[in-house]
Amino acid sequence: MADHRYHSPLDRFVAGADKALRVVAGVAAASRPTPAARAADAVLSEAEQRHSAGLMRVNHVGEVCAQALYNAQSRFAKSDAMRAQFEQAGREEEDHLAWTAQRLAELGSHTSVLNPLFYAGAYALGTVAAYLGDARSLGFVVETERQVEAHLASHLDKLPPQDAKSRAIVEQMRVDEVAHGAAAQALGAVATPAPVRAAMAAMGKLMTGSAYYI
Repeated sequence: MADHRYHSPLDRFVAGADKALRVVAGVAAASRPTPAARAADAVLSEAEQRHSAGLMRVNHVGEVCAQALYNAQSRFAKSDAMRAQFEQAGREEEDHLAWTAQRLAELGSHTSVLNPLFYAGAYALGTVAAYLGDARSLGFVVETERQVEAHLASHLDKLPPQDAKSRAIVEQMRVDEVAHGAAAQALGAVATPAPVRAAMAAMGKLMTGSAYYI
């Protein structure tokens, strides 16, 4: 049954702050089993394990940023329908957050210590997008998901071939991101200007370059 209760701006602020703290602290609950459960385990060399962990840490940071974006865009959306759409997308993305965190633990590694900084930056971007209106905010989602999908596809080339567990997670994430971008496009997204796309790509490179190691 749909929840038709009224949520005041203060309610949404408290809920958003609670979610931010949970995301940064690494607390996430998946609604779907991890795709890694269907994949066979493999013996990785120390270098391969470290490389897989670096890539999965980057992916986890990407999901921290996705939570921040959707949190901001839902909070400042212009309509209830759009707010519900962003909240739903955020819940679906939380699976990715949980899967990547679990895989990092299995690889004997850790999430990025820069997560609070990345979350704050992504939240600021999401807020700006939301204030530009729902259509532009949706366009921001489309471009974000396009860049993330390309980034995940590159990780499928970079992960050790025998690391089937990490590869299964990344492949399912890629499929989900494509679907989220298509859903935003269908809701009436307008194209993101080229300078903004370039700035997003530059920020993405900075994020991936640092999160791999830290």
